[in-house]
Amino acid sequence: MDIVLFHSTYGLRPAVRDAADRLRAAGHEVWTPDLFEGRTFETVEEGMAFKDEIGKDELLKRAILAAAPYSERGLVYAGFSLGAATAQTLALGDEKARGLLLLHGTSDIAENASVDELPVQLHVAEPDAFEPDDWLTAWYLRMGRAGADVEVHRYAGAGHLYTDPGLPDYDKEAAEATWRVALGFLESL
Repeated sequence: MDIVLFHSTYGLRPAVRDAADRLRAAGHEVWTPDLFEGRTFETVEEGMAFKDEIGKDELLKRAILAAAPYSERGLVYAGFSLGAATAQTLALGDEKARGLLLLHGTSDIAENASVDELPVQLHVAEPDAFEPDDWLTAWYLRMGRAGADVEVHRYAGAGHLYTDPGLPDYDKEAAEATWRVALGFLESL
């Protein structure tokens, strides 16, 4: 499977590279675009400030340009938190998308979004201040109306970016469970 994996607001950290290596070890081809052009951050606030400085349109443009050389292959779009939101936007706009793997994040869905049974898997902490329950319920319903085939996996007590061992949110048990389920999802595509 060809996968484009987008980083979180912390930037292209070692955890993203490690995740890509894990996916490669399972037989997938993976690209990890650096939408922050080498910048990484120690806090969410620093990363969000930098993201705002770049601007949403520029960030999306960078993501589209990074994925474009591979989109004809039928990509699986994946990402962490902010990167998941970016992956979702691209997958919903790419009729050749093979799947969408969301780790720790979602995004708004355009009213006219339409996909043909796009397989979607979301992994998110429970609770998660960035992905509150009412938002996730509405997101799930909108994705279903758009034609996506959605699975949601919640991890009680985990922090927001619980798959990143370099962050305080890290939860080894939840992270390993996420990767087992996610790798099975990718094998099913």
